[in-house]
Amino acid sequence: MTAQITAGQFHAADGVEDWRSLYHLVSAHFPTASLTEGVALVAAIGRLADEAQQQYLAVDLRGTGVTVSLSRRDISLARRISAAARALDISADPSAVQLINVTLDALVGADVLPFWRALLGYRQIGDDYLSDPSRRGPGFGLQPMQAPRPQRNRMHLDVAVPHDQAEARIAAALAAGGHLVSDAHAPRWWVLADAEGNEACVATWLGRE
Repeated sequence: MTAQITAGQFHAADGVEDWRSLYHLVSAHFPTASLTEGVALVAAIGRLADEAQQQYLAVDLRGTGVTVSLSRRDISLARRISAAARALDISADPSAVQLINVTLDALVGADVLPFWRALLGYRQIGDDYLSDPSRRGPGFGLQPMQAPRPQRNRMHLDVAVPHDQAEARIAAALAAGGHLVSDAHAPRWWVLADAEGNEACVATWLGRE
């Protein structure tokens, strides 16, 4: 296991073209023609994982494909998973990965986080974040605010997408009736809103280092 690396360092490495950084993880999606094909890939990933000392591994198997998430430091395992997919004649679709978080504006986070932890059945990480123990649901985070803001929504989605898909995703949202609220922090994140002003953020790893 290597030392922690940045998203930029990960993407500068050779042999990781199938993978995209989403916040603190890297993910790859491998479309499959059948569940049987996906099971074969998952079995290969399992064998590779048994041989490695990875920091984090999550595998999602569906009838249409396999999505894999790793810690950025596990470059070697990422390369080997891609090689295993190629050996099964399965190609990756880097545009198909994303990570969604629900973010709530809070005046006093300590007052509201216990409620959401109990309601969701999540585990707490740090002072302002909740995670699904089963790793199936979206993350839930708090964002501090200084004063009540009744004129805007208090909860929004943060959608992390591959850095090379952000512009297309934003363009699609704008074409679907949305509008740009702010690009002051781009390319780290853009703030968009629907026709009624409900906000969401599109985020990438760019600008986080």
